[in-house]
Amino acid sequence: MSKYMIMSKERLAKSIRNIPDFPIPGIQFKDVTTLFKEPELLQELSDILYEMYKDKGITKVVGIESRGFIMGPVLATRLGAGFVPVRKPGKLPAETVEISYDKEYGKDTIQIHKDAISENDVVLLHDDLLATGGTMKAACELVGKFNPKDVYVNFIIELKDLNGRAAFNPSTKIDSVLEL
Repeated sequence: MSKYMIMSKERLAKSIRNIPDFPIPGIQFKDVTTLFKEPELLQELSDILYEMYKDKGITKVVGIESRGFIMGPVLATRLGAGFVPVRKPGKLPAETVEISYDKEYGKDTIQIHKDAISENDVVLLHDDLLATGGTMKAACELVGKFNPKDVYVNFIIELKDLNGRAAFNPSTKIDSVLEL
């Protein structure tokens, strides 16, 4: 990794806003919107993500609702790939495929359009934060139903103390821009 990339990552990490007790008491929320509002930080984040995946042959970037919808399309554009949203039920207009999964506080369901991914695609799943890994693990399983050529998983932030990687199959290719 270049000196520029290390300095950029340090700058990005310092720019993240911490919100105590959000959304519930005891949670220290990592607010990534601070990375998006400053043009220089947004460009640095875009450059780092592009460098991570430019040689992987990505054909589709799958963004997880809702913060995966911010950098997902930016990254797809830079990679010359398409963008596919994964959403909660009732938000996608065409025929969907869905998966339900357990969360810390109940069940949830996510959906993707039935025609969104083909077996010839190389897919990059993107979201803002890896905490416990439940939603992204479900998204990986959902994308896996399409049997793409290859799948990569990316987060802007990984909260190392929560050990979210443990939720995934050890062969899952997971990268994070920042480890906090």
